[in-house]
Amino acid sequence: MSEIKKTITSAVKDAMRAKEKERLSVLRMITAEFKRIEVDERIEVDDARVLVILDKMTKQRRDAETQYKDAGRDDLATIEAFEISVIKDFLPQALTEAEIQSLIQEAISSTQAQGMGDMGKVMGQLKPKMQGRADMGAVSKLIKAALQG
Repeated sequence: MSEIKKTITSAVKDAMRAKEKERLSVLRMITAEFKRIEVDERIEVDDARVLVILDKMTKQRRDAETQYKDAGRDDLATIEAFEISVIKDFLPQALTEAEIQSLIQEAISSTQAQGMGDMGKVMGQLKPKMQGRADMGAVSKLIKAALQG
């Protein structure tokens, strides 16, 4: 079993003991997503896949939070923000702007990327290193800027 998945399972038990209903609800939602993928794909999720799942869940909640704020539903935006904070507890520490720029330059050099046509090569090399540690949408924009400039 994945180490992150074990940590989340343990956190579910801790939240039950502490009677933290909101946190428990988010943790159960996470474990349900793991179970859904394991059943659908007949696999056991590993740490790499867990990070992909958590990253996707964070992105979905960030998008929903933005939409709720735009619609003037701060009550629902607050719930999404709370869910994001719980999910982020299990993601690795985020990369700094300088670390992201450094990794992008490394990837461009090692793939010998010349222009936008090489964007896929650069992203392919960066994604495993940055999964769960950086917003890949923002990273994509930074790569485009570096390849065009």
